[in-house]
Amino acid sequence: MTDHVVRRGEAAEGPFALVITPKTAGWGYSSLRILELEAGGSATFATGEDEAVVLPLEGGCTVACDGQEFALTGRRNVFSRVTDFAYVPRDAEVTVSSAGGGRFALPAARATRRLQPRYGPAEGVSVELRGAGQSSRQVNNFCMPATFEADKLIAVEVLTPSSNWSSFPPHKHDEDREGESVLEEVYYFEVDNDGPGYQRVYTSGPGREIDVCTEVRSGDTVLVPHGWHGPSMAAPGYHLYYLNVMAGPGDERVWQICDDPAHAWVRGTWEDQEIDPRLPLTSTEERPPERQRGDTPDAERPQGDIPDVQTHTEGEQP
Repeated sequence: MTDHVVRRGEAAEGPFALVITPKTAGWGYSSLRILELEAGGSATFATGEDEAVVLPLEGGCTVACDGQEFALTGRRNVFSRVTDFAYVPRDAEVTVSSAGGGRFALPAARATRRLQPRYGPAEGVSVELRGAGQSSRQVNNFCMPATFEADKLIAVEVLTPSSNWSSFPPHKHDEDREGESVLEEVYYFEVDNDGPGYQRVYTSGPGREIDVCTEVRSGDTVLVPHGWHGPSMAAPGYHLYYLNVMAGPGDERVWQICDDPAHAWVRGTWEDQEIDPRLPLTSTEERPPERQRGDTPDAERPQGDIPDVQTHTEGEQP
């Protein structure tokens, strides 16, 4: 692990292609594991102090926890569909099995309360279209405070069409003050068509020094303990996906951010721009493979059920 960047394969452990824990990240709350299973494979693990979500990245699976089983339909890949998921509590034993094999993200957070395991249907995921012009992006709010109950965990998926920027203007959440909450954050990336993407994180003040400007590819991870972060850049011809995992010490589970004042003015330029017509990139209906690469014409936008689609050009912008 160098300069807060974890390359694919650098933090593998057993069936997990990626293991980021509070201990390995050097912080206190947020974690992420990526589980890879062969066809017919399964893995059993204890959640310990963490609550977690089992989120299919590729393939479907069955999640067993506390005597209950949840069958997750999943998806072909992160650019093909909004997926269903399962929540599992702290102090539990969990078994994930997959008849067809696949990859499954386990975003997690240190938890003080033990909630009940639950199924999260894809149709219940709040999909937002945020920004405008080349700052347009899709946010799947599957585990936000307003959309799904958890103790500490906050997690979303962001899909950025090729040539667009997201996580912009750069923002931070590293101070406990009015309008801002302290949250550690994990960015886990997938890039369509095996292409590159780019991520920037930089210093937000004394004691919060950090300097990341890096190319990212599928399976790479960037850790954000503090600092301004953004933009996340999708190269021409390559759609960019990232999973954000956040948690922090606050008593209230809330996501409050502060824009870098040097770039906050950019929001005002969105008022006269339309949202990228390629959005949304995904819905609850699987997208044909031939429509996933490069710039997608407006006529080829997904036609499946997209519940609770919202558009935003101001306010909190991942």
